[in-house]
Amino acid sequence: MPSARVPTGVRSLDALLGGGLEPDGLTELYGEGGSGKTLLCLAVTVRIALAGRWVVYVDTEGVSVDRLEAMAGERLTEVLDHLLLATPKDLAAQGRAVATAGALARDAGRPVGLIVLDSATFYYRLALSSPEEDAGRLALVRELAELMATSRAVGVPVLFTNQVWRRPSDGSLEPLGGSFVNHAAKTILRLDRLEGARRRALLVKHRALAEASAEFRITPTGLT
Repeated sequence: MPSARVPTGVRSLDALLGGGLEPDGLTELYGEGGSGKTLLCLAVTVRIALAGRWVVYVDTEGVSVDRLEAMAGERLTEVLDHLLLATPKDLAAQGRAVATAGALARDAGRPVGLIVLDSATFYYRLALSSPEEDAGRLALVRELAELMATSRAVGVPVLFTNQVWRRPSDGSLEPLGGSFVNHAAKTILRLDRLEGARRRALLVKHRALAEASAEFRITPTGLT
């Protein structure tokens, strides 16, 4: 199993992560809308694809093709040639897409360098406070368990984004999904919006690094 971290290409974030994403565990990104979660997923996707490895991207919220093109530039075709995109329309379809992602990563015939689930909790949130809430929670648990097992088995980094809710008592933002989601993720980054294009990443959890933060900036062509 490979031990080297996988760089995101954003220097401040790679320094924060001790070199990049760990290849044998799940990395969770959470934060309010517009904090840069999807853009970071796309930035890593472009980097991995241009290195000649495949990216399996499960998209529940609608990836911006314009953003992807701005990041890839003239090499967009190379990125698309190494991108396997699934767009599930409900929680059951999301589960099937995650299972397919795991099977593809385990298939030695296609070198998968990254799995992205963006966002893991979009359809789960729709099930909250409904008769499907328990089924939705169980489906989310199974998906993350599948991704965790795949990452450990074949050494492929998994990046998933999570939505947030605001705690009534103090107004703080918390990730959806409860304790299992936080337990499944070996690395957790909270992304915060600052002034203008500036964003802050807070390393909330890491199995080897202490809590710390770093800043980055959203540009027309990606992150810097």
